[in-house]
Amino acid sequence: MASNSLFRNKRFWLVVLLLAAFAVPYLLQYLPNKPDPSDQPDTPPKPAVSVNVPAFSPDSAFAFVQKQVDFGPRVPGTPAHKKCGAWLVSEFTRMGMTVVEQKFTAQTYFGPRDAVNIIAQYKPELPKRILLSAHWDSRHIGDKDSKDKDKPILGADDGASGVAVLLEIARILQANPVDVGVDLICFDAEDLGDDRSQEGGQSIMAQAANEAKTLTWCLGSQHWARTPHKPGYTAQFGILLDMVGARGAVFPKESYSTQNAPRVQTEIWNIAAELGYGSYFPNTSGGYVTDDHVFVMRGTRIPTVDIISIPNPPPNSFGAYHHTHNDNMSIIDRSVLGMVGHVVATVVYRSGAGVFL
Repeated sequence: MASNSLFRNKRFWLVVLLLAAFAVPYLLQYLPNKPDPSDQPDTPPKPAVSVNVPAFSPDSAFAFVQKQVDFGPRVPGTPAHKKCGAWLVSEFTRMGMTVVEQKFTAQTYFGPRDAVNIIAQYKPELPKRILLSAHWDSRHIGDKDSKDKDKPILGADDGASGVAVLLEIARILQANPVDVGVDLICFDAEDLGDDRSQEGGQSIMAQAANEAKTLTWCLGSQHWARTPHKPGYTAQFGILLDMVGARGAVFPKESYSTQNAPRVQTEIWNIAAELGYGSYFPNTSGGYVTDDHVFVMRGTRIPTVDIISIPNPPPNSFGAYHHTHNDNMSIIDRSVLGMVGHVVATVVYRSGAGVFL
């Protein structure tokens, strides 16, 4: 019995081996082939792009604020306004920009005023463009002050600080060319709006009255959005700078920007955090602000982000100095100007390198 069992076992394994010999080559043709390294395309991992961002000078920006304030209140139609406008045109021209003066009549709630949007174009021939903007006029009254409420204010922060950042960006662009077109627009007649009490209630008449008051603000950007300096003008995105130089500034995410330009806003705030300014650019909502960017987006659909200081809760959201005679050089902080300028310059030069958004 033992010998017969052993024979049968040997015969069984012999059959298995024979089947394997024939079956394995047959099965192998259906197995996936192991890649041959010599057959693979040459696709090395994409290297990290290091973008050289020129230094933004806080001292230079501070001097640009001082120069504007030295002219006095820049209320449209006044001699100080005209002198400052001529200086802005000459400075942008000196920095190699192609300048367009877009003159118009601002129909304010207290009467018509001569006004002008100043558009400084860097490499106007390039189709790929960025829009940077600020308003250069100052408020005609100190309506939030306890005295001299009917007299114009200097607007060191509310107006001059944003323009100062644009001027320093223009200086940097001249010295450090970048492969992207940049339009630096100084909007006029932004701050001449009717800030008297809004109508209460939700009636159609109250809503219409409140909308009419809203339209008394940002007259320069409204005019430009209807009739841009170039027909059919567009840009990849825009940044508005408003009140970007005061001590204690904080820049939460303005809500119209979040609603209409969320990707651009997120990337800007990420850059601010990367540069070490996260506490000044908190990832919190600042609420809705009717500012020039609203009318830019309404008229051109260019996604535009408002970088605006909102350091306090209401009623002094924009700071105790807002629309008072305390908005003067004493509140301007070089480090705040430098921080905002550093963020904006980084956006510009990363855009030129194709690594923004």
